[in-house]
Amino acid sequence: MGLVVTIDGPAASGKSSVSRELARRLGWKWVSTGAFYRGLAYAAIQLKVNLDDVKALSELTHNPIWSVRLEPDRTRVYFQNEDVTDAIAHEDVGNFASKVSHYPEVRKALLDAQRNCSKGEDGLVAEGRDCGTVVFPTAEAKVYLTASSAHRAARRANELGLDEGDMAKAQKQRDHQDSTRKVAPMAVPADAFELDSTELDLNQVVDKVEAYVKTRI
Repeated sequence: MGLVVTIDGPAASGKSSVSRELARRLGWKWVSTGAFYRGLAYAAIQLKVNLDDVKALSELTHNPIWSVRLEPDRTRVYFQNEDVTDAIAHEDVGNFASKVSHYPEVRKALLDAQRNCSKGEDGLVAEGRDCGTVVFPTAEAKVYLTASSAHRAARRANELGLDEGDMAKAQKQRDHQDSTRKVAPMAVPADAFELDSTELDLNQVVDKVEAYVKTRI
């Protein structure tokens, strides 16, 4: 495995944009680990798999009908060889992904695939909700990125063209689900650099994260 930097935090805290730009600056690979759960949820929906059927979901994690590919611009998901990366970004898929991520068997089944992203690479920037606590607990540098609830809702509503109020409600539910699940809940890694991005633009956030990371690698 190469060097690993993890960036965790709640939905719409800027994790994807920051981690992607950081990876570009460092010349490393980048992965959004949430794409694995969104991809699984999307595949389950398309195949009409019961989202309460843990055994079927666990088996689906290994089904080649869907796949995750690391690319510089996005972590892409393919279903039946079709790029469905835009489709899995929808909030309803995110809510289904949050649900399936509660199952220990599903999380365990996807863990190796997530960790394998760092193999054979000089370095990897991994973003998600449990990258620093579970997926890469020995990462060289860990960051926990957050922002105010209002700022996060406005950011995601603008990205998806949705109502800000509805988005705020959806994110509140998602944050609660992710932070209270029994297995691998979203949490600040004990040794993480915490950063609130509410009052900062993208470059300012990446500058601060990059400066911290360079003290650790």
